[in-house]
Amino acid sequence: MNRVATTAAIAVTLASALTLTACGGSGGDDIAANKKQTLTVWAMGTEGEKLADVAKVYEKANPNITVKITPIGWDVAHQKLVAAAAAGRLPDVMQMGSTYMAEFADMGALEPVDTKAFEEKDFFPAGWQQGTIDSETYGVPWYVDTRVLFYRTDLAQKAGVEKAPATMAELQQAAEAYQKKAGTKWGLSIQPGGLDTVQSFYQFLYSADGEIVTQDGKPVINSRAAINALENYGSYFKKGLSEKSVRPGYDVTKDFNKDSVPMFFGGPWFMGLLDDNYPDLKGKWAVANVPTDKSSTSMAGGSALTISADSKHKAAAEEFIQYLTDAKGQTDWFKRTKDLPANVNAWRSGDLATDPNMKVWKAQMESAKVSPVQPKWTEITSKVDTAIESVTQDKSSAKEALDKAQGEIESLVK
Repeated sequence: MNRVATTAAIAVTLASALTLTACGGSGGDDIAANKKQTLTVWAMGTEGEKLADVAKVYEKANPNITVKITPIGWDVAHQKLVAAAAAGRLPDVMQMGSTYMAEFADMGALEPVDTKAFEEKDFFPAGWQQGTIDSETYGVPWYVDTRVLFYRTDLAQKAGVEKAPATMAELQQAAEAYQKKAGTKWGLSIQPGGLDTVQSFYQFLYSADGEIVTQDGKPVINSRAAINALENYGSYFKKGLSEKSVRPGYDVTKDFNKDSVPMFFGGPWFMGLLDDNYPDLKGKWAVANVPTDKSSTSMAGGSALTISADSKHKAAAEEFIQYLTDAKGQTDWFKRTKDLPANVNAWRSGDLATDPNMKVWKAQMESAKVSPVQPKWTEITSKVDTAIESVTQDKSSAKEALDKAQGEIESLVK
């Protein structure tokens, strides 16, 4: 879950320094895992705060290891990682969002994953792919993220909507029915513009078999599939089914609770927000897979755990990461955070195996699409953000907007 833009220019400037400080790799001076030592770990956002409790449990079972957790805000994470890498002072273990991985791998700052200790088959394909650069894996998936459809089941009954929309056509029909028959102000909440609008658009784009850039680096945002997806997306605003102007910091759960918004696409953390903040809504909402166009495909996100190439504690770091990413550790982490386990074995028992909502998340994650590895991905997606807003605000057609984005993106791809 990576919420901040990378700074490619800084990375390039520091590349030579990193070559000197992060080229050690698996040296012979690594401290054995059973020796007394301190393991330094940086983790971001809520995960950084929650991980300290897990570390205490780990220390009791491994008294020779002291785990020092440093929580880092996502808004400053990239800057701190780059500065630490340049100074040769990265922690032993780092949480890393998918859009950081290629940059730090290219710098030589990350230790390749031991694929005998961590096997690809144990993780969701999308989770593993996010940590793999040029056939080398640098990150072990810690948790995964995707988007599904949240919808009000009680208002659906009033609207005469008998089941969750299964197709994109049914999604728009349901949005219209919610407005006309259930009296909601809007039919579907999707982002009209601004930073990271593309994350709202991915569900439409990927399900229409569209892409921004192919995995081999070819820009295709003005393909027929992408144009069709943006025309569909824009139609919600043209028909008054979605709000054209959403204020910064908008919290869709408030309008979901007030009956103003009956449907939205959201990540797993929304389940906890709804349960904690609006207990009266319990039993009145559900989740469903992204409605099918050519397919039912959502975006893939999440975070991986990486080891610094310069760490003197690689063996202990690997054992700590194993603890966090095996089935037992992943089940415990889900209970603490509601982050979706990246290890597929964690989904075979308990609530993860039996809860109908969790089955929806699992099915969506199995088909989720990973963004291609591009150092300037944030710049690339910002061009798509602009194109989407141009359409939602009736400033241009989908084709005109995406043709322009295509031209701008061509100079940014690697």
